[in-house]
Amino acid sequence: MITLLYAGLCTLLVLALAFRVIARRLSAKIGIGDGGDHILQRRIRVHANAVEYLPLALILLGGMELNGYPNAVIHGFGATLLLSRILHAWGLSRISGASPGRFVGTLLTLLLMIAMALFAVAGFVAPYLASDAEAEAASIYEGG
Repeated sequence: MITLLYAGLCTLLVLALAFRVIARRLSAKIGIGDGGDHILQRRIRVHANAVEYLPLALILLGGMELNGYPNAVIHGFGATLLLSRILHAWGLSRISGASPGRFVGTLLTLLLMIAMALFAVAGFVAPYLASDAEAEAASIYEGG
């Protein structure tokens, strides 16, 4: 299952981001919250943002794969998802304001999720539409 590859890679990304939070907590001696530490605040947001978007995107990717979309499409979406999340994490880690990495990462993630959501809905609806069209065609030929 191709989605497992991207789920594994995205999990490694989330863990790397979590370790950055842990490292900062240890060095700044902050056990809970952010203690007003701006570096820790940014690291927490970078990690949280990945955790907020990746589960839904991976569910959509897995659903598309189970629905029989071509492997190239699944790899294209999976690779774009991973790249967009890396770009976002890199951009936001460098500066808390606007940055090219953050902008491109966010834009790619949102466009990707919209596309996957539309593919998922289309994949669900298509068999019902095909069945109705086939039923109509059959009734025409049967004299109905």
